[in-house]
Amino acid sequence: MPRYKLTLEYNGAEFYGWQIQLNDKTVQGVLTAAIAQINGAPAMVQGAGRTDAGVHALGQVAHVDLLREWDPFVLRNAINAGVRPHKVCVLEAELVPDTFNARFSGTKRHYLYRILNRRAPPTLELGQVWFVPVELDAGAMHEAAQVLVGHHDFSTFRDSQCQAQSPLRTLDRLDVSRFGEFIEIRTESRSFLHSQVRSMVGSLKLVGEGKWKVADMQAALEAKDRTACGVVAPPEGLYLVRVDY
Repeated sequence: MPRYKLTLEYNGAEFYGWQIQLNDKTVQGVLTAAIAQINGAPAMVQGAGRTDAGVHALGQVAHVDLLREWDPFVLRNAINAGVRPHKVCVLEAELVPDTFNARFSGTKRHYLYRILNRRAPPTLELGQVWFVPVELDAGAMHEAAQVLVGHHDFSTFRDSQCQAQSPLRTLDRLDVSRFGEFIEIRTESRSFLHSQVRSMVGSLKLVGEGKWKVADMQAALEAKDRTACGVVAPPEGLYLVRVDY
């Protein structure tokens, strides 16, 4: 059975996350249903990562095994026609070896978190950013973020329902930059724990507000205790940007 790699974009606002749920609309569910129609039989779409409810993707990756070979251009258009009117689309379809696995072949995941930092609430960016009306010090946030870069036990920044066998992860990048009214937080790692990015961002917000110092971030990391985490940032500001292979 030929295997196809799918690069996906979606607006997470209408979905209850990536993974198929019994009674809720999910990205995996919508895609699997659309592909079953053109494939003539069920074909499960396997993703590179399980984004939470409300989280967006600019470059999620999935793979699927089909009954016959398709021209990648035709396959992309057929899936996109089948998923309408849902806010998900295939950006690119590619025939790959059957050894390719969207999840396990990935070498690095790139995430972006966007904060709108101004007094006036969002209109065009509604549902696409975390609106924070209190002025944030992006420089202080970036300095504190460097405490988290490297190989650590991230138990403090791990959701209590996380199913990963180990809390140890290597964070390759965690940068905070301001662009006018927007603050962008970019992070990279081979893999992340459940809610790790949103947990780190929420704690960085406390630094930006002046409620935490760099030492507080260090103490939170070293506590290895979920109760030491700051607020968890909402999902609407988070984007899965890219997966490297």
